Amino acid sequence: MNRRWRRTHLHQPEEMNITAFMNLMVILVPFLLITAVFSRMTILHLDLPVDGAAGTLTAKPAFSLEVIVRGDRIEVADRGRGGVDIVKKDGEYDLGQVSELLRRVKTEHPDKTEVTLLVEPDIAYDTMIQVMDTLRVASIDRQGHQDRAELFPDISIGDAPPVPGNGRRH
Repeated sequence: MNRRWRRTHLHQPEEMNITAFMNLMVILVPFLLITAVFSRMTILHLDLPVDGAAGTLTAKPAFSLEVIVRGDRIEVADRGRGGVDIVKKDGEYDLGQVSELLRRVKTEHPDKTEVTLLVEPDIAYDTMIQVMDTLRVASIDRQGHQDRAELFPDISIGDAPPVPGNGRRH
């Protein structure tokens, strides 16, 4: 009897039961796919400002938009010529007023896509990004619907020049 039992059990391969494992995979794989975080990366293409001496000489200097972010104001100007200062209100930059001014500049120079953004060293990174977004795109309200208009997407960044005089104007 012992021989018979050993003969039948030793020669038959054991059957593996993977039903419980398959049930676990059927539940676990969709759960992991649903809860996975798919990362998005946003890249802004930026250029460094070009030296003024490297440009070509023309009879009339070309329009060159320059925006300078200072601790107390934002200056929007044509390089080498006068411009407009937009002073902080209640400790915040008035980016709406900057956007309005840039839209007027864009209507005067529709082919222009370049702007130079110059920032003082003590300006917060978040403020610089908000100003860059304001330079690139304007939000326009048309009959209750918000449209986005491209302004100056080609942004060159650099350090702001010091204020002439005592170093800072208040």
